[in-house]
Amino acid sequence: MWRVRSARVPLWFYEDSWLRIFARFLLLFLGVIFWASAAALAFGGCFVILFCKNYHYFFQEFFFPLPGWLAVVTALILLPTGILAVSVSTRNSRYHQGTLMYLLLVLLCLQVSLAVLTQFYSVWMAVELKSTMGQAFKQYDGTHSLARGSGTVDTLQKKLQCCGLQNYTDWLNASAAFSHFPSETSHVPRSCCKKYVDCGSDLHQLDQLFQEGCLGKLQDQIHYGMSFLFFCCVVLGVLELLAGASNGILMSCQPFYDFRFLESSVFS
Repeated sequence: MWRVRSARVPLWFYEDSWLRIFARFLLLFLGVIFWASAAALAFGGCFVILFCKNYHYFFQEFFFPLPGWLAVVTALILLPTGILAVSVSTRNSRYHQGTLMYLLLVLLCLQVSLAVLTQFYSVWMAVELKSTMGQAFKQYDGTHSLARGSGTVDTLQKKLQCCGLQNYTDWLNASAAFSHFPSETSHVPRSCCKKYVDCGSDLHQLDQLFQEGCLGKLQDQIHYGMSFLFFCCVVLGVLELLAGASNGILMSCQPFYDFRFLESSVFS
C-alpha cells in the first residue's frame, strides 16, 4: 500500500496566518470605533462653534471657531475611513487598502494640526475673554439697553447664573461703577439675583445672589471644549496608527503584482 506522507507546513506560515487574522479583526474593530469617534469629534467641534457664536460679542477675532470647524471636517473624513476599514477587513481590495492608507495619513495631519490649535487657542481665547469681559463690566450702567456694556452683562449673568467678573464682590469693590447704578442703595445688578428681584441692596442674605464669577464659568467652558478635542485627537492618533499598521500587514501579504508597467519586458 502506498503511504502518503503529510507535508510539513513551516511554523512561519501559521504565524503569518494568525497575524493576518489578527490584522483583519483589528481593522474591523477600529472601523466601528472610527464611527463612534466621528460622533464624539463632531460633538466637540459643534460645542466650540456654538460657544463662539453664543458669546461672539466677547471675541473680536472671527477665526476663533476654526478648531471647531476643523474637528467637524475631521469627523466627516472619519466616516468613510471607518467604512473602508471594515471593507478591507472583509475583502482583499488593493484599491481600498491604498485609499485607506491615504485617508489615515490625511487624518493624522488634520489631528496634529487640531491638537496644536486647541492648545494655542485655549490660552488665546481665555486672554481675549478676560480683556473684553472686563471692558464690558466697566461699561455697565445699570440700564436694560442693548448696549455692549449693559444688556450684554445682564444677559450673561442671567444665562450663566453668575455675578461679577470674578465673583459678586467685584460690584462692591468697583466704587467707580456705583454712580452708574440707577439707585444709590443698590450694590449689585438685579441680574445677579436668583429670583430676579431687587436683592442688591440687602447683601446680608447672600443665598439670594449668584456668587460665582462669570469669567471663570466661561473660561471653564473654553477649557472643557478644547481639552475634549485635544483628548480625541490623541486617542484617535493612536488608533489610526494601529489601523495603518494592520492595513500595512494586509498589503504586504498581497503585493501589487498587477502593476508591472516598469518592467523591462514591457518596453522591449
